[in-house]
Amino acid sequence: MTSPTRPDPTSLWLLPEQAVDGFAAALGGTRLLTADERARLERRLTPGARRRYLGARLLCRYALSARTGRPPDRWRFRLGEHGRPEPEPDEEGVRFNLSHTEGLIACVVTQGRGCGVDVGPTPSTAELVTHLGRRLAPAERAELAATASGARAARASELWVLKEAYLKARGTGLCRSLGGFSFLTTAVGRIAVHDPEQPAGADARWWFDLLHPGPQHVLAVATEDGRPGALRRTDLSDLSLSDISYV
Repeated sequence: MTSPTRPDPTSLWLLPEQAVDGFAAALGGTRLLTADERARLERRLTPGARRRYLGARLLCRYALSARTGRPPDRWRFRLGEHGRPEPEPDEEGVRFNLSHTEGLIACVVTQGRGCGVDVGPTPSTAELVTHLGRRLAPAERAELAATASGARAARASELWVLKEAYLKARGTGLCRSLGGFSFLTTAVGRIAVHDPEQPAGADARWWFDLLHPGPQHVLAVATEDGRPGALRRTDLSDLSLSDISYV
């Protein structure tokens, strides 16, 4: 009896912001960027914003090269309908997504399957808890209200990154209302989405991983046709510069 085909692993790469300077030096700095990317880099107003942008643009090339073997300097990108970057040309059939916040940059790569990643600070500020609470689906608002006050801000951060990761994986970004779909945790601990805009059975195709890379960050990965245990995480802070330079 032939076993059903299982999806390839989902690769998650994490780059601490404090490691960006060394990472960039190992990869050759801005020489890998296109003219448009260099112009966008220069338009960032603060050193931190420029550091995170450069780190993200280099990290996606590094992660894609590690997946495919294509040299980092050969990656170019096109923008999709809602501004999502995709490899051009798409010879290897890979998909990727980026996210960054103060302190951490993340990139997820799959083999042709929808994917999204979002990383944010945790716990949320009181202002974000109030703001997000007004934008959640009714079931999520009820859950957040029932959450113990000491855990409510952290749960708000989790819901925020789950929603962003899902919308990014779907390719719509924040063009959709956050209240138009909802998340719940099943009796067996699986994170599930309920999206009334999708055909019957489509929700079950999505797999979600929720991680806490450190005490100040929470991260969600959404993967189409994912499965438990398929996420392969690499923390670049654990690699030496010589490891990085030979990708």
